[in-house]
Amino acid sequence: MSNLTPSEIVSALDRHIVGQQSAKRAVAVAVRNRWRRQQLPEPLAREVVPRNMVMIGPTGVGKTEIARRLARLVDAPFIKVEATKFTEVGYVGRDVESMIRDLLELAIKMIRSQQAEEVAGQAEEAARDRMVSLLLGEMTEDSDTPQKDPEQAPADGGDDPSHDRVRARMRLKLDEGFFDDREIEIMIREKPTMPVIGGGGTDQIDPGLGSMLENLMPEKRHRRKMKVARAIEILREEETEKLIDHDRLGERAIERTEQAGIVFIDEIDKIAITDRGGSGDVSRQGVQRDLLPIVEGSSVTTRHGVVNTDNILFIAAGAFHGAKVSDLMPELQGRFPIRVELESLDRDDFRRILEEPDGSLTEQQIALMGAEGLGVVFEESAIDAMADLAAEANERLENIGARRLMTIIEKVFEEIAFDASEMVARGEKSVSIDGDFVRKRLETVLADEDLSRFVL
Repeated sequence: MSNLTPSEIVSALDRHIVGQQSAKRAVAVAVRNRWRRQQLPEPLAREVVPRNMVMIGPTGVGKTEIARRLARLVDAPFIKVEATKFTEVGYVGRDVESMIRDLLELAIKMIRSQQAEEVAGQAEEAARDRMVSLLLGEMTEDSDTPQKDPEQAPADGGDDPSHDRVRARMRLKLDEGFFDDREIEIMIREKPTMPVIGGGGTDQIDPGLGSMLENLMPEKRHRRKMKVARAIEILREEETEKLIDHDRLGERAIERTEQAGIVFIDEIDKIAITDRGGSGDVSRQGVQRDLLPIVEGSSVTTRHGVVNTDNILFIAAGAFHGAKVSDLMPELQGRFPIRVELESLDRDDFRRILEEPDGSLTEQQIALMGAEGLGVVFEESAIDAMADLAAEANERLENIGARRLMTIIEKVFEEIAFDASEMVARGEKSVSIDGDFVRKRLETVLADEDLSRFVL
């Protein structure tokens, strides 16, 4: 559990997201409360519930990015789902419990990756030892495990010193890369894949049935020729799988999912019931009813075990243009006690977004063109022009927030990105982007409003 203070969390988020301080503070407190709950006596800790929240704001203002960056910051399993993708139980489609199963799968990948790092040294040694055995022809035809010939073993039962010396010399040459380009034939193991039943996804199959089907599927093995360097990579992966504690892996993943998991439910306003009524209201209410026990706290059966959702943090988000939070079921509203309204982005925000965050859009373009050997210099007037045009396009057309900047900068660099390699070949080492350059690239599009709707 991360022990970052709220101010530290907000400072870290500020490096990537401009503005929206109220939303950053809210998620920072929600995450810190998880750590605080861990410090409490068990009877009291059970009474402390997550500070689930609803983020309200137009598209492109940072709702998803705040949640995603937060999860990465605290190393938590994170999944984004869209409320409109779910159907109530009894209808064809994804049921709401699938979000918890997907979250657990992500936690398993995280734990497996961490365990793989822990055993990386052992796996590397074992893989290279196996490769030495392959190069010396010590493998049987149907196995890649070293086989010792009992007739060649010393009479006293000890190891053969000459054989050990041969292996040591072979290993030294292997480590020096002497055999990297040599081709060798190794046995490849393929994990069985779950068959698709009835056209549905694997999340529609009962977890117990899914585990049974996987166990019934035989492991596929076949021989392939490849270079030694690549073969070592495959052997390293196989040795890593052997060293990972798979029994403990599932337990640790379930624990991390329950204590640190974050579920981001986007477009929750689309399942709200408005005064307009209609045939869709019944379905939307059904999805809300199914969401309620998951957010409230229930047990979800997965093929790795049972996941309790009591302490998972749920962050819902929506534009709420044609609906209000109060249009959700009262019971569901009560499970999202924190309401945070995000502000629309203006021209000054766009300017900051272009320059301030780590890995900003301008920084990305400089790096991408730098890969071709072409330098890019952004004048202040270019930053001003792109910010002005983004604000103008959002006002005239549809407000899509910061995503408009991506469209504009791609249009500005359309010709440069295409011709960069030829420009370098002609001796052009750098290009300067100023305000006139930006407006010239976009003047035709901005002059035609119908064209703007398609291009910008």
